[in-house]
Amino acid sequence: MSADAPGSTAATSATSAASVSVAPATGAGAGISRRRHLTVLTLQILLAVFLAVPSAAPKLIGHSSAAESFDRIGFGDWFMYTVGALELAGAVALVIPILSGISALALIGLMIGAFVTQLTVFDGQYAITPVLVALPLAAVAWVRRHHNTELVALVRRRL
Repeated sequence: MSADAPGSTAATSATSAASVSVAPATGAGAGISRRRHLTVLTLQILLAVFLAVPSAAPKLIGHSSAAESFDRIGFGDWFMYTVGALELAGAVALVIPILSGISALALIGLMIGAFVTQLTVFDGQYAITPVLVALPLAAVAWVRRHHNTELVALVRRRL
């Protein structure tokens, strides 16, 4: 019997492998479709790239545009580097499956702070930007919320 025959072990294994879902087999995320998973994963990657490159990088290298903005805020350079580090850490955690849900929630908190700062310090000139970043983060946080319970369980087992 050839390896391509319908009754062969290779064909059965290939069929079984093709039917394997990307979603976890247990927990709240078990019902997620492959299309939804890939859509949210793409969104996570795009958000991570945005948060790491045009948002965190200027703060971490002390670019003059970032430094001027943070001087206006009044907290000094330490705050600029802290926000940049939080954005970069959040971007990295956003693409680590078990950290994706909690990372999205933490980044929403950071965006709330950015929104309030835009309204109070910068007269709302770019206040829509943190909102536009927070909305897809909220979608990621919702879809990946089952990872939060997995993370809590992992931490509890380690303690």
